[in-house]
Formats: sequence, C-alpha cells, structure tokens
Amino acid sequence: MFRVSEINLDDKAKKKLLKEAQNSHFSMGLNDIGSKLCKANVCYGLSKIKWMQKELGMEPDATFISGPDETISRNRDRWQSGFGYGGKVTWGNGKDPIIILNVMVNACGMLLGSLEDEPDVEVLLQRLRKLHEEDTYIEDLKVEWDLGKSNHFVDIFKVVSTADEFFPQYAFIIHAGAPEIKGDNARGMGLYYRKSKIIQDKYIELKTPFDNIYYLDGDDAREYYEFFQLAKRFSMKRREYAAEKLFDNYKIISSTMHQTLPNMNEILLGSHDVSDAELFPVTLRADRPAFIMRPKDNLTEEVIEYLNFTARAEELGMMDRLKSANILPHGGGYTFPFLNRVKKVFEIDNTRYFVISLVKSKSRKVIADLREIQYRYRDERIIERTLELELGKVVARLEPQFVLKI
Repeated sequence: MFRVSEINLDDKAKKKLLKEAQNSHFSMGLNDIGSKLCKANVCYGLSKIKWMQKELGMEPDATFISGPDETISRNRDRWQSGFGYGGKVTWGNGKDPIIILNVMVNACGMLLGSLEDEPDVEVLLQRLRKLHEEDTYIEDLKVEWDLGKSNHFVDIFKVVSTADEFFPQYAFIIHAGAPEIKGDNARGMGLYYRKSKIIQDKYIELKTPFDNIYYLDGDDAREYYEFFQLAKRFSMKRREYAAEKLFDNYKIISSTMHQTLPNMNEILLGSHDVSDAELFPVTLRADRPAFIMRPKDNLTEEVIEYLNFTARAEELGMMDRLKSANILPHGGGYTFPFLNRVKKVFEIDNTRYFVISLVKSKSRKVIADLREIQYRYRDERIIERTLELELGKVVARLEPQFVLKI
C-alpha cells in the first residue's frame, strides 16, 4: 500500500525538520569521524519516522540514543534510509503496533563461553569444516552457516580475570546472524522488506520529504513481531548448536543479541540490551583484547547532566527514556583513519552524499556508499568511554589467541 500526502517543502522547511530530528539524537559517541558520520545521517531517518508519526496522528517522539560505539552502518539500505549503528531507535510507547522496516533488524548476536583448556586449531578447523558440510535444521529451517562472512567469526581468547570475579582460563565468542530468514523462508515472512515478498504485499510505503519510509501496522506489525521471536530463538539456538559441535567441556557465560526488537516500537542496532543477561562481551579489533562487562542501570541523572542532555531531555519529555536507556556497546564500531570532518550533506534523486575533508590534505571526498571506503575498528577508547559514562564495569580482559573465519 502506498500512502502519500501533499509535500511541498522548500530547503528552509527541510532544514527545520532535520534540526528537530538532530535534537532527538542523544549521542554518547567519541565524536570521531565514524561518530560524526552517524550524527549527520541519523537525522534523516528520525525525520522520516517523525513525519510518519504525524501522518498517523501519533506524538512525533522518535529518538536515537547512541552509545560510545556509535558509527555508520555498512548495510547500504539501512544507511541510505537514514540510520546509523551503535544505539537504540525508539518510536512510541512500546505498545503501538507499528514496526519500522527501514532499520533492517537481523537477529545478530554473540555467544560467550568458557573453556578449561585452549582448543587445538587443527581440530577446530576440522570440526568447523564438517559443520559447514552437514545439513542442519533448527526450528524447521535449514542452517546456512556464515561464520566466515562479514564481521562474523569464532574467536578464542585467554582470560585475564579481575580481582572481583574469576573465570576459567580460556573463552570463546561466536558472533553470527541468521541470513536464512532475511528473505521468505519455510516458516513464512523474512526480516528484510527488500528480500521478503510476503512483507512487500503487506507493508505501507509512505512518502516523506526525505525519501520513503516503509512500515507495518496493526495485525501485520503484530505478525512481524511474533515472527521476530522465532528469528531470535533460531539465531540463539544456531550459535549454541555451533558451540556444541566445535568445543568440548565448555560452559555458556552469556548468549546475547545486539540487533533485536525489545518491543514493537524499539530496535537495538549494534547495542546490548542490559536486561538480557548479567555479563556481556565487547569485542574490538582482532589485534586488541575483548572484554567481559557487567552492566549498570543507565543512564543516571548525573551522567545525563555530564553529557549536557538534561535541558534538552526535559524540554522533549525524554528524561524517563534516557534513564531507562540501558545499553552497552557490543563492539568498537567503524572509523575511517583518512577522513576528518563532514563538511556538507546533500541529496540528489533520493541518494545522500557526504562531502568530507581529509586528514593531512586540503582535498575532499564526496561519498554516498561508505562500504567502498577503507575503514578500521576502534580500540580500547570504546571501553574507556563506557567506563567514563558508568554504563558498566570490566570483569575480565580477553587476550586474543586466534580467530576462525572460513
């Protein structure tokens, strides 16, 4: 279904909408170029959600609360739709049957487990190859293993516990998603509206001043949310099954999601929901330690004031939402060592372009697709910022031993 209202806005009116959306982005990021790009893009996505809310007679209360790891999304559709990564997008009170499809949730998560001994690399490789070769069904869905694609992996660590808590000597992390259910599948609709014909027959496409927004409402939203519960179970069982096939004498420390729908009006994009577990893994680069963190309820009033959020949050009526943010980074996020500052953003035929100054150069890059730009993952600055904002505490450091990607 396509909904359209008369849109005749000049540049001044559009800039006003973007400014209002920027005001609804509460950033805890590092303010490096990855963070700056996120800020420059998210106002477009929030503007589209707010426009939709007004069209539906709802309070235009959409917000993005981003953590220390806020950054770009390398998913082209999500980025072009005006969303970043490393935070929580919220629209509504959690009970309104409205699902935003542009955010592209995919049930990605991490399984953190402990090991008494360091596993043998060759044995693990043999087991992993066998896992990829066998036919595996979970929740009546055939598994398509993706442990070598994108940033998905099996990582082995040596554990350095803190004085407060003790863990076995070794640990592993399985980071993987659920590509089997991005499109239509044996259990019904897919998660991605671009890949699911079932969703395409149900969604509402609404024209906004900044390209279209796609959403489900009513019973269709409830059906999607119910399907996501299946997707969540499938994704978690999938990682647990891999652990069973790969490791001997292991114990699960935590099994968490960082792309999930806590309710029909909220999505976590690259952030842990601290209500999901007591301990969470935070991974950085392959050459840097990972960490096990115990979260704290966040954000406190003191931290909200420290971040200069108080006046803005009170004006928007968002203090309760900030006090119950309860997010924790799942990783370091992307940054771009050769890019410096976002100079300008403009759109041509619904494609967004970023004019960016370069480090140690007077020239500029004009970029639309950030997947084509050299990036790197951030280091321990993410952990330092997390501790600074009292989002959690470190209970163990994980020294990388080897990573499997096949």
